[in-house]
Amino acid sequence: MSKEENDIACCVTQCENPLDQNYWNERWQKNETGWDVGQALPAITEYMAQYHNKNAAILIPGCGNAYEAEFLIANGFTNITLIDIAPKAVEALKEKFADKTQINVLCEDFFNHQGSYDLIIEQTFFCAIPPASRNEYSKKTASILNGKGKIIGVLFDKQFNQPFPPFGGCPCEYKPIFEPYYFIKTMDECYNSIPPRANSEVFINLIKK
Repeated sequence: MSKEENDIACCVTQCENPLDQNYWNERWQKNETGWDVGQALPAITEYMAQYHNKNAAILIPGCGNAYEAEFLIANGFTNITLIDIAPKAVEALKEKFADKTQINVLCEDFFNHQGSYDLIIEQTFFCAIPPASRNEYSKKTASILNGKGKIIGVLFDKQFNQPFPPFGGCPCEYKPIFEPYYFIKTMDECYNSIPPRANSEVFINLIKK
């Protein structure tokens, strides 16, 4: 087996369950965090800047370094829950937000989480989930959203053609996943992506049925 074939085989083995805590914790320990863009995404901050309910219960699953949470605090939001499965990431988050009573940081598997929220912010969590589990994501998010609760954020509009995260897709694949549980208010090309992701994202605004 060539080195390239061996590397691919290792990736496939590691990614049989890409939601596994060990897999993601190892990515953090090795600083293999290519999804981290170092800032809150403009598409999300622009939407949240006009979101008037500052006391809304907001969840950011698979939050990573949670730059969006920093923006939310700076803009007066008071009830933010962050979930990440990697203990290394959660340790850093708890240190970062140690004096912020507006934020609750949890080290959990999102699919086992119990809670009640008005808004879920989606930023590179959906793309970490194997496509076979995307229906479960749609069902789970709907189960923890209050009536008329929303998911807002960005999804990739491109294919990566690889056996490990990120997993891509397109609106034609996403709509059947969300339509059983959500009214799709927006699933359109993202006009304010950061330059490295230009023309490869869709902004979503999904309202729970």
